[in-house]
Amino acid sequence: MRPVPRCAAQLEKQGSPHPSARPLIARVWPCGPPSASLPRPRTVPASLLVAALVPGSAAPAPRPAPRWPGWMAPQRRGPLRTPEGSGATERRRPSSTKKDRELRETWRGWLKTLGLGASVVLASILIWSSLGADDGVAEVLAHRDEILEGKFIEVPCSEDYDGHRRFEGCTPRKCGRGVTDVVISREEAERIRRVAEKGLSLGGSDGGASILDLHSGALSIGKHFVNLYRYFGDKIQTIFSEEDFQLYRDVRRKVQLTIAEAFGISASSLYLTKPTFFSRINSTEARTAHDEYWHAHVDKVTYGSFDYTSLLYLSDYLEDFGGGRFVFMEEGANKTVEPRAGRVSFFTSGSENLHRVEKVRWGTRYAITIAFTCNPDHGIEDPAFT
Repeated sequence: MRPVPRCAAQLEKQGSPHPSARPLIARVWPCGPPSASLPRPRTVPASLLVAALVPGSAAPAPRPAPRWPGWMAPQRRGPLRTPEGSGATERRRPSSTKKDRELRETWRGWLKTLGLGASVVLASILIWSSLGADDGVAEVLAHRDEILEGKFIEVPCSEDYDGHRRFEGCTPRKCGRGVTDVVISREEAERIRRVAEKGLSLGGSDGGASILDLHSGALSIGKHFVNLYRYFGDKIQTIFSEEDFQLYRDVRRKVQLTIAEAFGISASSLYLTKPTFFSRINSTEARTAHDEYWHAHVDKVTYGSFDYTSLLYLSDYLEDFGGGRFVFMEEGANKTVEPRAGRVSFFTSGSENLHRVEKVRWGTRYAITIAFTCNPDHGIEDPAFT
């Protein structure tokens, strides 16, 4: 019997369910046959061994595992299905319902919080609007609570005056704007406001702005103007008194002197010009173009005769009305004056003082506009009682 060479390969059948399907394998011993003292041989398929020993041969692709009768591939395990109507389903349903209820309660809480937050924001916006806040206002020249003895800001003059006849010593060469609270007392302001209230009680605009001009007699009634002296005739003497007209003249004179001093001109070179009028503004929606007082404008362009403009306020911002502040329009840095009864705001009438009035949000704003010209041909007389 020939001896088995060392390090030889032996082929044998591998156990399988069917002997005919057992593939040949090679059992490889490091040196000689297996013995109890040697490690167990590694089992290597014969095809791989042939591929390793025979150059140019390739190992065959692994054969899929046979599917014998009764063999099942592993399957994914999903949630166990419970027959409908079973006790397990009934036991889980209360838990699921409880979670849904908790989720709904959480959403309700969030919605309530959001609703409360939206209400707070809306209330803030309404308060802000009622106070007449304006995005374009960057600086307040005169606060309602302060008392100014005299505040003046000089600005470069525009070319608007070059298109009109110039009057040396009067036509603006020094331009600017000023505010004072010591020229007209609050008591005088209250008295002259009563004059305005009496005249406007005869009519009033359907829109938000009503006008009373004691010089021309113009009075807002509905959507139109009438001449109150002709329209009401002798009834006027039961409305106004001589003291009312004298108070009007005194106020005009004080304002005229203030403007002359601020701009370094002679008061006698200034002439009262039209239109000079009382205004009453409230939050009523505009009905005609005459009610749209809030548009930016230049007095010298709108009224060619104006050289100097003044406003005497007869009611208080945030006490009698909201909104309605006077705004000097400047690029990126608008300036505003908050009305105060007895406060006089005055300025040169050219484009250097482009301005507007904010919309009145609530209450009623009273003021009187008094304008002056350097051209005696455009001057007007003070109103007379008779």
